[in-house]
Amino acid sequence: MTESETSSETFLAQTVDAAGHKERLDKFLSHHCPHLSRSRLKSLILQGQVMVDQEVVTNPALKLKEEQVIELEVPPAEEYLVTPENIPLDVLYEDEDLLVINKSADMVVHPAAGNWSGTLVHALLYHCGDSLSGIGGVLRPGIVHRLDKGTSGVMIAAKNDYAHAHLSAQLADRSLSRTYQALVIGRPHPRIGTIDAALGRHPRDRQKIVVRQQGGKEARTHYKILETFGEALSLMECKLETGRTHQIRVHMESIKHPLIGDPLYGEQPTKTRSLLKKDLFSAEVQEACLSFPRQALHAHEIRFLHPRTEDEMSLSAPLPEDLQKLINLLKNNGN
Repeated sequence: MTESETSSETFLAQTVDAAGHKERLDKFLSHHCPHLSRSRLKSLILQGQVMVDQEVVTNPALKLKEEQVIELEVPPAEEYLVTPENIPLDVLYEDEDLLVINKSADMVVHPAAGNWSGTLVHALLYHCGDSLSGIGGVLRPGIVHRLDKGTSGVMIAAKNDYAHAHLSAQLADRSLSRTYQALVIGRPHPRIGTIDAALGRHPRDRQKIVVRQQGGKEARTHYKILETFGEALSLMECKLETGRTHQIRVHMESIKHPLIGDPLYGEQPTKTRSLLKKDLFSAEVQEACLSFPRQALHAHEIRFLHPRTEDEMSLSAPLPEDLQKLINLLKNNGN
């Protein structure tokens, strides 16, 4: 396969081998274009963006023959104009170069399908005006790193290109550090440890990340137990050495201690309830844990060098109300 990218298009070409003989066109392309969803590929075929032996084909179910040459052109995404929105921000620190906020769990960081308004980017554009950095593209202005929807806590954004480049470099060389708190099922052993496991996209479910023995990107999470609640639950401190998508969530699940409330990687309710009942937690506590509406993950602290002064900075945010309330319930066992 050959692949090239320009500002205007992505071009892919692939010769059908013996394994691809009699395979459907859309299925063949999904194997060779893992960065594109099956529905996106089907749409591109129907739009006439695929050629087989230099002839346009619009049938996703076409059965291929060995030695045929498949070509795919992906047109550039249309630029989306983000309109500033007056959305309140919990600002922890701000100057002419950067902004540090405490993101609420329900806020999405940048616009995407299903979330074309009400995002952090919309709020930042309103708050910062014309000064906001453009690095990262029209959908990600000023964004240095991200937090998943459902994860609360400290985030940093750049207000100009100089600060963006400086902070992005710190993120790349790992001098910008991020520490999280997470409520997980069970009691990890040892109490202090490091999870070193490469991560990559799930081969079939593109929403999920999995530990990959081959082809994944290196990922390390350092953890320690802060507090335990019987054998059922533990409040953890997790420090990222790398910053992969869903890293803490996947790493904790990989050692059989997934986060409470995690919709993608969480433990089965029957096992969670069994652990809580074994530790004699009340029905109220059990229900609060089983119905927690998001992954119990909070970005507690961020440390970095100020891009202009080079002063060492550390900013933190306390646990949000919903997670603190759950922990209080666990401590008091519903009393």
